[in-house]
Amino acid sequence: MNKSVRAILFDLDGTLLSNNMDVFLPHYFRLLTSRVAHIIPPEVFMSHLMRATNIMMANDGPETNEEVFAQEFYPLVGHSREELEAVFLDFYTTDFPGLRRYTRLKPEARGVVQRAFDLGCDVAIATNPLFPAIATQQRLEWAGVADYPYRLVTTYENSRAAKPNLLYFEQVLQTLGHPAEASLVVGDEDMDMVAAHLGCRTFLIPGPRTQLAPTTPRPTYRGTLADLSRLLDGWG
Repeated sequence: MNKSVRAILFDLDGTLLSNNMDVFLPHYFRLLTSRVAHIIPPEVFMSHLMRATNIMMANDGPETNEEVFAQEFYPLVGHSREELEAVFLDFYTTDFPGLRRYTRLKPEARGVVQRAFDLGCDVAIATNPLFPAIATQQRLEWAGVADYPYRLVTTYENSRAAKPNLLYFEQVLQTLGHPAEASLVVGDEDMDMVAAHLGCRTFLIPGPRTQLAPTTPRPTYRGTLADLSRLLDGWG
């Protein structure tokens, strides 16, 4: 195989799972606000949710994204973390699964992930860690790739930065124990391709949200999941 690549970091939404966030997120927010409407008016909830999410996305410190979100959000809404976390858990258990209808399985995804493991690479799911693990696990199931022994799946519980902050990729690589030069980042957005600034190789899978900034290095590779599969076959 290509001995110089020891870690492969897969984005999830738009990469392994057909999930256009411009479609998915409005339905997600509608369901979530309706679940808490008896406690917090929807417009108030959304305002505070977006503020706390933006602060979480700017996380650049020692605390997890979960803690950064919690410290901002719960004081804003004036309800205890314990009270609302119970509601959120119920939402992700009973309501979130219904959002699967807005996504579509990519038939090539499982074979590509399997090939990465067959090559002996350390494999990570490098999805933007703004969701809790329970939501990320479900989306992995929707993609048909939930049952692999990933070295890391990034969630808001275990991450201390978010894309496109390069600190996010540095933390992932530190956990995997590989330098950037020995890593391949696979994704569909600029926030994935910026990993090239660290020295990572990148594979762009163009999609509806693909718009690379002029300052983002040209992807090392570009194509479909089938093209990626052929590339990995050539490394075997």
